[in-house]
Amino acid sequence: MSKLILVPTPIGNLEDITFRALRVLKEADLILCEDTRTSQVLLKHYDIQKPLRSYHKFNEHRSVGSLLDLLRNGQTIALISDAGTPSISDPGFLIVRECLKENIPIECLPGATALIPALAVSGLPSERFCFEGFLPQKKGRHTRLQELSMEERTMILYESPFRIAKTLEELAAVLGPDRQVSVSRELTKKFEETIRGTLQEVATHFKSFTPKGEFVIVVAGRN
Repeated sequence: MSKLILVPTPIGNLEDITFRALRVLKEADLILCEDTRTSQVLLKHYDIQKPLRSYHKFNEHRSVGSLLDLLRNGQTIALISDAGTPSISDPGFLIVRECLKENIPIECLPGATALIPALAVSGLPSERFCFEGFLPQKKGRHTRLQELSMEERTMILYESPFRIAKTLEELAAVLGPDRQVSVSRELTKKFEETIRGTLQEVATHFKSFTPKGEFVIVVAGRN
């Protein structure tokens, strides 16, 4: 029976994958991935040899039709991203939506995602939180920041090393320099690090050196 299965992959440490995820990848007819070179590292590590097809934000609209044809013809397709859970700030939403229209079964395995470990170690309230993903780079960015200034829940954002200092400075300007924040980078990897303090303190920290790795920002909500 055809099925689309979303399979979370490790965000850094290759041991952070479930037995079930490995079984699904070994049994799938086709594995969709963002970058075949990145995914081959994981698949080679676990001796998984399956056909790979690139599926990312630049080709997903033109690829979805042919993938639906495969699913209609009985194939089981596993969708992975470079790291973490597909459709969480990564491709996945579009093909899931189209599968639902066609009544094609969809399954999502539980597994790795960066936002939960970052929240857990932040020391900030975790009973209620909102996930914002990446802020808009240009259009709508200021409006989004203004909206977040009214948010009472703990907020979680993703950011790249190239914009982390700028984003923290903008958050300090809009939310206030004394708002508490926790910034994690390289989660599950050898050089994992979490910096905690006020927005102004942490922004200053990341201006003092060239940051590396992917970042998760956890900001306290408005009191």
